[in-house]
Parts: sequence; structure tokens; C-alpha cells
Amino acid sequence: MSDADPPQPPEPETPPEAEPGAISQTESRIHSRGKRFTAADLTVLYRDDRLIAIDKPSGLLVHHSQIARDVRVVALQLVRRIARRRVHAVHRLDRGTSGVLLFALDPEAARDTAELFATRAMEKTYYAVVRGHPPEGGTIDRPLNQSKHGERKPAVTDFTRRATVELPIPVGRFPTARYGLLELRPHTGRRHQLRRHCCHIHHPIVGDTTHGDARHNRLFRSRWSAHRLLLFAARLRFTHPYTGEALDLRCGPDPTLTALCGAFGWADPLAPPTPPDPEPAP
Repeated sequence: MSDADPPQPPEPETPPEAEPGAISQTESRIHSRGKRFTAADLTVLYRDDRLIAIDKPSGLLVHHSQIARDVRVVALQLVRRIARRRVHAVHRLDRGTSGVLLFALDPEAARDTAELFATRAMEKTYYAVVRGHPPEGGTIDRPLNQSKHGERKPAVTDFTRRATVELPIPVGRFPTARYGLLELRPHTGRRHQLRRHCCHIHHPIVGDTTHGDARHNRLFRSRWSAHRLLLFAARLRFTHPYTGEALDLRCGPDPTLTALCGAFGWADPLAPPTPPDPEPAP
């Protein structure tokens, strides 16, 4: 199968049965709609008197948007309820992306933390399930615009291939389906940067309904009940702007990715590290 083939949605097919271990369609769809989220759905990863970080579920908007007027509850509101004070978003994640999301608890902290992102002092790590078998690694240096008619600005993403799989499942005119697990490290923060960069190298992220491949999106929904964008903001590493502490914030395991890694025989990159065996007694 050529990874560079453009998306060609096929005629609808009879959905195959879900693989063992896949999350239910009901559970997946609940987590794809921001209206149903409450503060109890958020895990606080870090908090002090200036910053708070959460593990954002897929489907939750960071703040209200004109393109999603039906959404009643957003992450900004829920974090405000947790912190019991006003909070400020210092970066964004797409609605479908899950993982580490950082907020500031006062305007000064918001400005200084946003500066870390602007000066590339914030190390960001993502994982994505993509169509095809990508190269082992490389750098995508492709300017992007923030809007359809906006000016194109520099956008750079490093990537490393972590795993691949080839499945005996026909998709379109091909007898097998191939997928890869990418580690993505963006150096800039343009709109939909990772989704657009992966599409640019002909390995779109599965579940991306704007830049992805409809045939493979349907396969993942029907066979593995994966109704979400398979992009995970796994890690933020930076130096605290006030205490000087080296912070390494990591999201927790995701049920959709865990199920897929089990089905594909991949090591789950979001699983907590296995503690080393204790030293034998002398």
C-alpha cells in the first residue's frame, strides 16, 4: 500500500465486530461531547499558588468558541471550579486532543508562562496513531497559517516512529491496513500544527475528520470503537518561572490508546513506568 495515496472514502461497509478490549461506543461517544463533562472528569497533575495543570479528556474544549456554540461547559470553567478562583489558559489543545493542559492562576503567571511557550523553553511531547508506516524519524519544517487567508508563519515538528503494524484488513483497494505510532515534538504552536504536518508527510492522524482519511477513521470507529482524534499531549517539561524547579508533567493512561496498543502489540507510551525489581538482600 502506498502511504502517499490521497484519501478516497469508499462506499459504506458493514461494520465489523469490535475487538476484545476496545472501549464501548457509548463510553467513547460520551467522551467526545464537551456538554457532559464535569470537574470530576479532570485529573489535576500539578498545582501550586501560581500554576495548575490538568489531564484534559478528548472532546473537551479549552474555552468557548464561535464554531461550537452548542457547548455549554469548557475546560476553563471546570478548572476555575477546581481552583475556586479565576484561571488563565496559557496554551491550547484541540478539542479532540487529550493530555496535559496548563493554566495560570494570575495574570502575571499567565504572561510569564506563555513566554516559555513563545521562546520554545517549553518542551512538548505528543503521541499519535497515524496511517501508514512513517520514516524512522525526521523534522517537518513547513510554515502554516493561522486562518485560511492568514500569513504563513514558521512551523517545525520533530518526529520519531515508535511502532508499526500491518493488519490483514482490506481498506479501499488495498488488501492490508498499515499504521504507525509517532512521537511528535513541536517547536512551534500553530493552529492544528501536528495534524497538518502529519498530513503533509502523507501520514494523517487517525480520527482527524478535517485533515485525515475517512476510510481509516471509519475502520477505527467500527472495529475498535475509537471515536476520537488519536492525538495525545503526553508531556510538558519546563523550568518553573518563579521557583526554578524542573517540572515534568505527564498525562495518565488513555483507555482508547491502551486498547489499541493491546490490539496492535505495541508498548503503551502513556502507561506508567514499571518500577525496577528490588535489589536482593545481601
